[in-house]
Amino acid sequence: MARATRVVLAGAATGLVLVAFGRTVQKAPEAVFPESIGIPSIDVDAPLMKLGLTGDGDIELPPYEKPKVAGWFKNSAVPGDKGASVIVGHVDTKDAPAVFFKLRQLRKGELVEVERSDGKVVKFKVDAVEQVHKSTFPVKKVYVDDGLKLVTCGGKFDYAKGEYDDNVIVYASRA
Repeated sequence: MARATRVVLAGAATGLVLVAFGRTVQKAPEAVFPESIGIPSIDVDAPLMKLGLTGDGDIELPPYEKPKVAGWFKNSAVPGDKGASVIVGHVDTKDAPAVFFKLRQLRKGELVEVERSDGKVVKFKVDAVEQVHKSTFPVKKVYVDDGLKLVTCGGKFDYAKGEYDDNVIVYASRA
């Protein structure tokens, strides 16, 4: 019991000494992450969730039960930081349009805004929109090259596979 009291007193004394000499122990800052995405021209205002990888090495997708939520791939750059930043959202569900239903309608120069946990709102302008077959997905352009990438499904729906044949990808750079 006396040993525990000495440890507590020693810790309190160390804290008092640091404060007396103007030094405080700084708590490590929390990692910044994107919280929401806004695309005024297509009426998107959606929260973002963090997405990782599945056991197969594919990016997780937001749950179908939350069609109005998009997801930030947490192994990509935080939007506004240097590097490739990837945000994924569904185009639709079995019952209704989802968050990125109108993504293919974006045009060059239109704005995308991402609100981050540090309070910053980072603005991007659309550079290009492309639709590619999933077998020719441009991995380097999406996951390596700098800028914001928004990804959803598109093209023809393959009922046998239960998925779309293509992806719609929006490339954007800081405005």
